[in-house]
Amino acid sequence: MQFNESLEGDYRIYVGAVESTRGDGYIAAMVLKRMQGGATDAGVAFRDDSLACGYRWPSADEALQYAMNRARELIRKRSPVLAC
Repeated sequence: MQFNESLEGDYRIYVGAVESTRGDGYIAAMVLKRMQGGATDAGVAFRDDSLACGYRWPSADEALQYAMNRARELIRKRSPVLAC
């Protein structure tokens, strides 16, 4: 399992590449937390443990890149799926 994190606007992005139980690639996951006053105490705005319906990327880097791009897209478009 590999992780990465980033700040984007009022959100902290956490992404992960989880090795498939079948051993044939990596599944992308993400958690978005809204920042309040510089802290992540506002709770989870969005979470998906199996992005792209569980598609398996051949490398962890590709899964992480997809998850990060998807998170940034949700934030920039102010998607209604964001809880806060």
